[in-house]
Amino acid sequence: MDNIYTIGFTKKSAEKFFGLLQKNGINILLDVRLNNTSQLAGFSKYPDIKYFLNQICNIQYISDTKFAPEEWILKDYKSKKISWDQYVVHFDELMEQRDINNYIFSNYDKFNDKNICLLCSEEKPVHCHRLLIAQRFKTIYSTNIINL
Repeated sequence: MDNIYTIGFTKKSAEKFFGLLQKNGINILLDVRLNNTSQLAGFSKYPDIKYFLNQICNIQYISDTKFAPEEWILKDYKSKKISWDQYVVHFDELMEQRDINNYIFSNYDKFNDKNICLLCSEEKPVHCHRLLIAQRFKTIYSTNIINL
């Protein structure tokens, strides 16, 4: 795995979203959202996104909530009860509880020759847990992180 990619669907048209995935040769879209069925997600709502990825781009879709924050962490951050730095601490603790590095190796090493892109809703990765997950992939596989 040379690169791990990340993408958010917010403020992207379907044309731009799917175009970025195709342009970057993405083979697998790994959905790391806690809730992927919200009506607010538009074209990225499950199960529609799985169909679109397959039909438009021939990309495999995987939803894995093992990478998602617990609801209370997300709510506390969005309601400004905790800062981003506190969110990161709680999220990292959760990932350690889930033994996420071993989980990644056990479940995603078989895709080592594929281009994987982590999907979440945030437009930019700077305050999004997908970047925290990408950093774990980077540590395990010595990859570059590319944000689409």
